[in-house]
Amino acid sequence: MEEDAALLAAVCDGSQRAFNELVDRHQQSVRNFLRRVVGRNDADDVAQETFLAVWTQARAWRGESAVRSWLFAIAWRKAKDMQRGWFRRRRRDAAWMEGAEDSTEESGVMQRALEQAMASLSQEQRAAVMLCLAHDFSHAEAAEALEIPLGTVKSHVTRGRERLREVLGET
Repeated sequence: MEEDAALLAAVCDGSQRAFNELVDRHQQSVRNFLRRVVGRNDADDVAQETFLAVWTQARAWRGESAVRSWLFAIAWRKAKDMQRGWFRRRRRDAAWMEGAEDSTEESGVMQRALEQAMASLSQEQRAAVMLCLAHDFSHAEAAEALEIPLGTVKSHVTRGRERLREVLGET
């Protein structure tokens, strides 16, 4: 969007107001994406790191892609960075805590089934599925954000969708 580009240009000039507006516009979708990719408990931390990077590295955006794709690319890289070290330990602890919660309500059961189905996908498949199916990215936009070939995104989405259908059933 041209509005996003204008906001990012203002952020480059040090505008806190423009930064706040950019965060307000994209924060929820970035967090939703990250919740499926890295888990609910770590998504907020990664989102915060993402927007910190936007503030400190706004000049790195060259205008070759949409601002939204650039934001999701940063979020994806931050998620992978965190995954490499201490992140595994935190995710294991979070899974244990979530398993201890009472999920007797039907919506809780459905949510848990979806989370387990998503967890059965590889991290790259989860990311591609979330961008294309939940955030309405085109395959090309997702490829750009994830920094992987277009064919790989299409493959991940197709296989991910098949795996989700297999785990959750056709409904």
